Amino acid sequence: MTSLSPCLRLVGAAAWLTGAALILSGCGAAPTTQTTSGGKSAATATSAADFGGMSALITAAKKEGMLNAIALPRDWANYGALIEEFTKKYGIKVNDENPEGTSQDEINAITSRQGQERAPDVVDIGSSFALQGQQQGLFAPYKVAEFAKIPAGQAAPDGTWYNDYGGYISIGCNAKKVATCPKSFADLLRPEYKGMVALNGDPTQAGAAFAAVYAAALVNGGSFDTIQPGIGFFSKLKKAGNFNPVQAKQTTVESGETPITIDWDYLNAGYTDEFKAKGIDWQVNIPSDGKYANYYNQAINKNAPHPAAARLWEEYLYSTEGQNLFLRGYAHPVLMSAMEQADSLDKAAAAKLPAVNGTPSFPSQAQLDKAKQMLGQGWEQAVAG
Repeated sequence: MTSLSPCLRLVGAAAWLTGAALILSGCGAAPTTQTTSGGKSAATATSAADFGGMSALITAAKKEGMLNAIALPRDWANYGALIEEFTKKYGIKVNDENPEGTSQDEINAITSRQGQERAPDVVDIGSSFALQGQQQGLFAPYKVAEFAKIPAGQAAPDGTWYNDYGGYISIGCNAKKVATCPKSFADLLRPEYKGMVALNGDPTQAGAAFAAVYAAALVNGGSFDTIQPGIGFFSKLKKAGNFNPVQAKQTTVESGETPITIDWDYLNAGYTDEFKAKGIDWQVNIPSDGKYANYYNQAINKNAPHPAAARLWEEYLYSTEGQNLFLRGYAHPVLMSAMEQADSLDKAAAAKLPAVNGTPSFPSQAQLDKAKQMLGQGWEQAVAG
């Protein structure tokens, strides 16, 4: 993200930073950190209990009255409802900047706005970017009340990041524009799909597109240790004339500009519901020749301008209400197993998830780092021209 005047901010336009508009934004330093009567600071609290309990945290967050979020599209994993319900419950306004932004944009916003009131309080980012931010020391350690119920390996031990919701890479297809919808990565190379196959952004910048390339690698002889076969697959797709460079999102799907999209199942499944009334037959398949699942991650900016609201937001997302709202957006909430055991899961919403078999596995930090490096070195050349 380009550094502008301290009184200007970038907000996303039609695609993942393919365009931007400048609007005036308030200037000034971040607000003074609140403390409890016992001298506890919201900015350094590592749990609600550490700040004096949920009541104290709620009071402090309401006093701040604002939460700076970034890159949360309303139709992504049901974030529109999550934001509305959080505001309704606590009276805290959520400023969602650049809804079409990428995980890298979120990291850039934290690093370029240190100490500014307009800095993000919280981020929702892909796994490789969560690890990047942790390595850069950007996040505050904080453990939500339900932290112990997060499955092993799906949170940083100190609470600097934690999985929140996830899904499987899927292939979405407009059956009104495509005679036979593809059901596998191999299918995508068929000649009838000329100019049809799109990703949700640039995989060097966007978590969903990164996952699509990783999935293609697993299908084509690769592994978590090497994403190169995935890059090679998209190079073949480009040479075949099937790769569509337009970033796939709801508007491009609806217009027919991206009739086939490789994206998270919760996004593609959500389109099915929305488009039905518009006469669009949007079909979703988990690729039969390979399954790749992953989670997005929550983290709190270490220098959040609204530290109490940031922590309360995380508590809300990991509450039963918040997790079920993710589920109603066709995402798999990270506490899904724990909620099933506690009989607090929305069973009707769970029954609507796209069918998939098997237990997913996830790449390690070292594997993600290596994959990002490979992508950075080879992606542009693979799809150039």
